[in-house]
Amino acid sequence: MALSATEFEQLKEFLDREAARINHPDFIFNDPVQFPRRFDRLQDIELVSFLSASIAWGKRKMICDNCEKMLSIMENRPYEYVMEGEFEQLPEINIHRTFFARNFKYMLRGFRSIFRRYGSLNDFARSVGAGESESASWYLVEQMQRVFSDANGGATDSQCLPTQLKNTALKRVNMALRWLVRNDGIVDLGVWDCLKPSQLYIPLDVHVGDTVRALGMIERKANDRRTVEEVTGILRRMCADDPVVYDFALFGIGIGDKYLGIKID
Repeated sequence: MALSATEFEQLKEFLDREAARINHPDFIFNDPVQFPRRFDRLQDIELVSFLSASIAWGKRKMICDNCEKMLSIMENRPYEYVMEGEFEQLPEINIHRTFFARNFKYMLRGFRSIFRRYGSLNDFARSVGAGESESASWYLVEQMQRVFSDANGGATDSQCLPTQLKNTALKRVNMALRWLVRNDGIVDLGVWDCLKPSQLYIPLDVHVGDTVRALGMIERKANDRRTVEEVTGILRRMCADDPVVYDFALFGIGIGDKYLGIKID
């Protein structure tokens, strides 16, 4: 079902209005984006962005509570904690739902390897040519998988980085990349220059998938990579330079302003 030109323009006007309303500083305080925003050093921001996004499934309050738990484990000094290898002494505890200390350690070994060789994740992404890829998110994860596996004796861990890259929607990584790359100075941090906002993909979860179907944007039922690519393609027609600004609208529609933390003037 393709939208007519009139329907497309009406939808764009609606999403523009909702994105502008929800992309507001008040949004920060009830969202996991608050955690990387606590830091100034690039490596701390990168670590906390990927770690917070990696557990961003389930109830929003639980996600935020468990992001606090991760920061507490790292004594609120994530970069030093990783580089000094203190995580290796962590007992096998639950951090968030099916994410345990063993998964946390897996990720931190990979990040430490990247930092040791490249200095930052931004420089790593630039070095491997993520910005030249037509599917930057998936290509970057493929390259991260290689380093993470090497740092963990050849093991993979789909709890940390998705392994089925042909099909995965890559929601959590696309969320972290939104925080790191978008640079409008409101909610997202915009600290990376290895990718452009135009190269980002919509973080697609069940709620966003239901929303885009209710709006008549797609008919496909699967919340998979193909759907992400199709939805993002539509959003790029609406705003080629910054398609993922519409994540605020697509996520926010139906959630409720009180839950989002947005105050109506």
